[in-house]
Amino acid sequence: MASPSTFHFMFLLIICVSTLSIIGISHAYGVESTHTLPFSPIASAANGGITCPVPQNRCGSECERRCSATSHKKPCLFFCNKCCNICLCVPPGTYGNKECCPCYNNWKTKEGGPKCP
Repeated sequence: MASPSTFHFMFLLIICVSTLSIIGISHAYGVESTHTLPFSPIASAANGGITCPVPQNRCGSECERRCSATSHKKPCLFFCNKCCNICLCVPPGTYGNKECCPCYNNWKTKEGGPKCP
């Protein structure tokens, strides 16, 4: 039978490994919290069909274009950049056309509405 100190060491080791893997996964997707995403950005991009990829360093300019026609520019830019940094795509135009980016299209709010503009 294992001694209490061995048990405590194993317990702490399991906690540390679990925490590090959660942090590593969330940072890989640019997520700053441990909230889980309702989709897989990699799987969504691999769904086939037309895609509209955007390199992460161009999210700002693509979101400026996407949000140029709205009267709610600040929240539009905030959520567009958040979605672009995770999905690595921004639909063409200033409204609609989300079919080219399944990840961007399928990310919903708690209420079920679209998260990405």
